[in-house]
Amino acid sequence: MASILLVEDEEAIREMIAMSLERAGYRVRHAESAEDADAAIRLSQPDLILLDWMLPGENGIDFARRLKRDRATRDLPIIMLTARDAEADRVKGLDIGADDYVAKPFSPKELLARIKAVLRRAQPAAGDQPVEIRGLRLDPVSHRIAADGRAVTLGPTEYRLLHFLMTHPDRVFNRAQLLDNVWGANVYVEERTVDVHVRRLRKGLAPTGHDDLVQTVRGAGYRFSAE
Repeated sequence: MASILLVEDEEAIREMIAMSLERAGYRVRHAESAEDADAAIRLSQPDLILLDWMLPGENGIDFARRLKRDRATRDLPIIMLTARDAEADRVKGLDIGADDYVAKPFSPKELLARIKAVLRRAQPAAGDQPVEIRGLRLDPVSHRIAADGRAVTLGPTEYRLLHFLMTHPDRVFNRAQLLDNVWGANVYVEERTVDVHVRRLRKGLAPTGHDDLVQTVRGAGYRFSAE
C-alpha cells in the first residue's frame, strides 16, 4: 500500500486523519512543519503528501512551491488541506502545482476518495503503445515525453491529460468529459481545475513550441490538434 506523509500541525486533526488512513491500509508518517517534512522526505520519499496550508514557519503553499521547483521532488503528488475555501485560494493552490485541494471540514470518506484518485493519476498507464504526433512522443511504459528529441517534464496530472488528448486527436472535449476521463467520474474536482492543468500542460510544452497543439475551442472545450 502507498506511503503518505501527513504534514499537519494540529495534533487532533493529525491523529484523526492518520487513523483513517491507517485503517484504509496506508502507511502514514507525520510532520508538524515544513522543516520536519523536509527531513522526512530526505529520509524516504512518500507516494503522496497531505499538506496543510497553515503551518508554523514556512506555510504549506510556499513549501509546496519549493517542492515543485526541486527536480528531486517535483513529481511528488500533493493534496492541500485547508480551511480556506475561496475560489481564489483553490486556484492558487492548484497553480503552484498541488494535485488536489480539500477544504476543511471534510469527511474521511471524501479524503480517501481523493487520495485514491490522485495516486491513480500519478501512475503511468501500463502496457500501452507509444503515441507520436507532430514531433511529440509519449511513451506510457517509460513514462517519458519527448518533443523533437528533447525531453519534456510534466507533472502526473498533466501527463495523464496529455496522454488522453494525444490518444483522441482532433476531438473536442468539454471540461466535464476531461474530468471524467482524466480525473475519474467519482472524483470531487471542480471544472475550473481543468483550465489550471491545461495552462500548466501548455507551459511544459512551450519550450519546444508544441504548446499550440493543445487548442481551446471557444464555448466547447479543448482538443489536441494532429493536423
